[in-house]
Amino acid sequence: MISRSTFFGGPAILLIGLAAAALGADAKEAFVQRIFTGTDQRTLPFRLLKPKDYDAGNKYPLVLFFHGAGERGTDNTIQLVHGMNDFSKEEIRDKYPCFVIAPQCPVGKRWVEVDWTEDAHDFNERPSETMQLVIELLKALPQEFSIDSDRLYVTGLSMGGFGTWDLISRFPEKFAAAAPVCGGADEKLAPKIASVPIWTFHGDKDGVVKPSRSRNMIGALKEAGGKPLYTEYEGVGHDSWVPAYADPKLMEWMFAQKLKRTE
Repeated sequence: MISRSTFFGGPAILLIGLAAAALGADAKEAFVQRIFTGTDQRTLPFRLLKPKDYDAGNKYPLVLFFHGAGERGTDNTIQLVHGMNDFSKEEIRDKYPCFVIAPQCPVGKRWVEVDWTEDAHDFNERPSETMQLVIELLKALPQEFSIDSDRLYVTGLSMGGFGTWDLISRFPEKFAAAAPVCGGADEKLAPKIASVPIWTFHGDKDGVVKPSRSRNMIGALKEAGGKPLYTEYEGVGHDSWVPAYADPKLMEWMFAQKLKRTE
């Protein structure tokens, strides 16, 4: 069971997508450009997708998306290239009204400051500078919009897959579901996040982030009593996000998850 607690506390190697992708017009227009200013006055560009026909009288799920290293920058656009085309489709927005936020990591920074080519890494109790801004953004958004705190979801690819694992390791009680794609985490933390519904994706021919990073994490979660889902695509390299986000079962599974609160 996941207990209720106060919301988030206070205030190398370039992984480039191997598959060419174009930013769809729907995504570019649907996601509004915004800038978040943190407590230390550092800024974080992000894109925001609001539910169609937003009604502040209702509460909506929120999906946080972490892009990969190839989409770092300051243009506040390129981070939408992978995955966000799928979330902005009219049929998806009609079926799953929600908020989606896609922050952009600066060049030279990472969601998690680790070497992604290694077989393993140790969790750092201190979040990266950019991750700290994301945490503050997540704390601020419910003050502006009507967000269902029982239906917070996080997903990300490559560098963002590492970010997804990292964030649920910091706040396992906050997320109703997580979908890390071709990322990795500290396996020693598996008992801490075993209760979080997780669906992980990786390509078995990934030459950038070893498939063993996902395989080992899934094994550790199962050993800790978790029931994660794992999809490994045969013959797919470091672009497993393409089939993952295009699979309608992912969104069906994600939006069906809700925090189980204890009184």
